[in-house]
Amino acid sequence: MAASGSSPRRRKVNADILHELCRTLERRKQADPAESYTAGLFRSGPDSILRKIGEEATETIIAAKSGDEQALVHEIADLWFHTLVLLKFRGLDAEPVLSELARRFGLSGLAEKARRGD
Repeated sequence: MAASGSSPRRRKVNADILHELCRTLERRKQADPAESYTAGLFRSGPDSILRKIGEEATETIIAAKSGDEQALVHEIADLWFHTLVLLKFRGLDAEPVLSELARRFGLSGLAEKARRGD
């Protein structure tokens, strides 16, 4: 799953960024929606958050089809951000997702899919 050539240090830095972002999102839950986009998302509830995730997923697909790598990275960052907002809204953070990815590391995608019965 890890990108070829990625060092353990680079992976840790990226995980640290996710953890810091989760801490920031937790603080935004209590922020004034007039001063924080994220606070507004939290206050608007799950349907608004889910709608935003859908929009970002669509924009990710469009960027991927366009061949513009910078746009793709930008849209995936937006998608990841909004999925983290959803996790925090549900009282979770990145850790269970990172743990699930770690559990799957080295496991064939076909074997994982068969285990789930997909």
